Amino acid sequence: MQTFKQPLPKESEQYYLKRSREGDMNARNTLVEYNMRLVAHIVKKYNSPDRNTDDLISIGTIGLIKAIDTYDINKGNRLVTYASRCIENELLMMLRQERKCSKDISLYEPIGTDKEGNEINLLDIIEYQGKDITEHVILNDDIRLLYTAITGCLEKRELTVLSLRYGLFGNDVLSQREVASILNISRSYVSRIEKKALSKLSTELNRAHTDNGSDRKSLT
Repeated sequence: MQTFKQPLPKESEQYYLKRSREGDMNARNTLVEYNMRLVAHIVKKYNSPDRNTDDLISIGTIGLIKAIDTYDINKGNRLVTYASRCIENELLMMLRQERKCSKDISLYEPIGTDKEGNEINLLDIIEYQGKDITEHVILNDDIRLLYTAITGCLEKRELTVLSLRYGLFGNDVLSQREVASILNISRSYVSRIEKKALSKLSTELNRAHTDNGSDRKSLT
């Protein structure tokens, strides 16, 4: 079983961050080595029998390296806070591409449970101004339309918020407050991003089906 080193003390971390910022590759390598435990911890959320753990670790490590290279030492936060987001983002990008290429996902794919423990699927989250989206979307297994909309019309932060809020791409279903804590933004800002993203997704799905010959009315 692979073991990882314990995190560096704050003073040592600051020292190696400064050296790394000055171009010391050994310092950067040291930071990577002592933060691999964080990568392994985050990877556990995305692990599954059909995924290679070593591959996930490699992808997470890319996110860690990006974090080390772009971390602003003057902001005061520990590297682990910033690196966690970068590692998550790198894994989400991989999973987004994985899902985009998959042919085994439908609108009815289970993505988590609600507060009462009831199973929810992709279609359940796509609502617009309280209207039933099923009145406007052809219920079929056309993954191209759905995932093209998700990955094509949403900005990076919008995709991240929806992924965390509704358990997309292997994430746990989180509350707005939990998402706000992860992204270091306010809960109200998370709510605004979520509403905007769902509206854009609904509009894009409606447009896509209209372009494909659907005779249903447009969302209003």
